[in-house]
Amino acid sequence: MLIALGVILALLAALIYVNLGTGERRVTEEIPHLYPVDHPLFFRAMGMLLGPGIVQGNRVDALHNGDAIFPAMLEAIRGARQTVLFETFIYWSGEIGDQFAEALSERARAGVKVHVLLDWLGSLKVDDKLVGEMRDAGVEVHRFHPLRWYNLGRINNRTHRKLLIVDGRIGFTGGVGIATPWTGNAQDEDHWRDSHFRVEGPVVAQMQGVMLSNWSKATGRILHGEDYFPTQHEAGSQPAQMFHSSPSGGSESMQLMYLIAITAAVKSIDISSAYFVPDEMARIALVSALKRGVRVRVITPGRKTDQQTVRHASRALWGELLEAGAQIHVYQPTMYHCKLVIVDGLLASVGSTNFDPRSFHLNDEANLNVYDREFARELTRVFEEDLQRCKRVTLEQWQARPTLEKMRERAAALLAPIL
Repeated sequence: MLIALGVILALLAALIYVNLGTGERRVTEEIPHLYPVDHPLFFRAMGMLLGPGIVQGNRVDALHNGDAIFPAMLEAIRGARQTVLFETFIYWSGEIGDQFAEALSERARAGVKVHVLLDWLGSLKVDDKLVGEMRDAGVEVHRFHPLRWYNLGRINNRTHRKLLIVDGRIGFTGGVGIATPWTGNAQDEDHWRDSHFRVEGPVVAQMQGVMLSNWSKATGRILHGEDYFPTQHEAGSQPAQMFHSSPSGGSESMQLMYLIAITAAVKSIDISSAYFVPDEMARIALVSALKRGVRVRVITPGRKTDQQTVRHASRALWGELLEAGAQIHVYQPTMYHCKLVIVDGLLASVGSTNFDPRSFHLNDEANLNVYDREFARELTRVFEEDLQRCKRVTLEQWQARPTLEKMRERAAALLAPIL
């Protein structure tokens, strides 16, 4: 009996280790500040050292909250002529889920090739009947890393990406899931604040490639050809790249991208994060930036959040940032689900990535990096509008937290690597 129990415990320990480890060496040394974000070496590092090349001729439009986001996405789906590829973490049953299912099904019945990849965990709340109706209409629906005995070693690796690509020419990415909380206009606690982005231009081909990498993992099939990768034409003037990471390859690249961007900053860093749990290397980079005179502002959820444990872990880690002069603001009206980093009014990184260990090391993530001052200026304006709905937390307030609250936060911080 004791031997059997020991074997079970050993297997459980091995399973936990496999699920929490990435198998890759993490960044452990501070990256030196060598150049600013507008220096050619910065673009070279971002485009060659880290990820896909930066491509010219793109147009990226920001959409804020469900009332603007969902109509644009549904319009693009309904206008599809060849292909629709859709990958998302959260897809729940409800009115908005029904609308997407109807639009996807209608296009499939019209002969459009429609491929949908749902994260198994994030889509647990979708009705099997709804999925069945999509499949009956001709939509290919697959789950990413479903709970199976052969997937146990990857059960903690979720696709957190939010990607919609229509006809290989129009792309969407950002923070929204397909569920009721993202509908509306962040008007109350039941409707969340979030942003999504509509993309046209050559960088859409990179978005398609990111989506299709996970499609091949889930199905074993490669999708290619003119319907998926049509000839791209310039749609605007914004340089951009679609950056992605996955524990199955390049799990540390998203964190490294953020670290290099923070290290290059000389003026300002604005961070919007639904789950702001900066690990040691991120805190070191931010504190070094503050010491260089960089203004660092962070917006993260207040008490109205869907993950209280993450909120507690986050607050436990604010001390050295506040001491160094960081401005930390907590959003008041509702859940704040935005994911954004703006550096020196030039680089804006938007997409699915939170500023936390799960996004940096465990999830499949995808971010669109846009190198355009006008675009960064517009996002900074929206960021500062959000600041008006926040309360700033000072060092004195943070230090004066009740003892029980400090203890609870320190305990939550121990779980930070898996939150």
